[in-house]
Amino acid sequence: MQRAEPLRVGDRVTAEALVAGVLGNMVALEAVLAEEAAYVRDGRLQEGVAAAEPKAALAAAYMQGLEVAKANAVALKRFHPDGIEALRTAHRRFTAAVEANQTVLASAKTVSEGLIKTLAEDIGRAQLPSGYGRQAPSPSPYGRGVRSGPLVLSRNL
Repeated sequence: MQRAEPLRVGDRVTAEALVAGVLGNMVALEAVLAEEAAYVRDGRLQEGVAAAEPKAALAAAYMQGLEVAKANAVALKRFHPDGIEALRTAHRRFTAAVEANQTVLASAKTVSEGLIKTLAEDIGRAQLPSGYGRQAPSPSPYGRGVRSGPLVLSRNL
């Protein structure tokens, strides 16, 4: 496998093209993150997953563009100093968008884990016979010490 030669910025046109490419990837990725977060916030998880499909490719292109920009930082400063400031400003805005997206996804994960845990506890509680005396779990067909049967989750909701 041969490695491609890294991009070398040698003039203003190349510097402007590099900055425009990184900014374009950043804007596209920010739009995907915002769309994904909006769907997850609304509880429309299937649409959120579908909206996030291009996220990996855009993130890879963005990271690759940043690496090229870092490798050519001196040339960018020389040929397109306004582009560096535009990248810094856009990166601050993008960081805020990523943090908001991560907050929404973490909240959705916490809620879903809580729902599954509560459901498992309710199922386990239903396995205890109600009657007089000490509460003990009913015998399990799944082996000794197992308090409840397996929890089955349907992905087709």
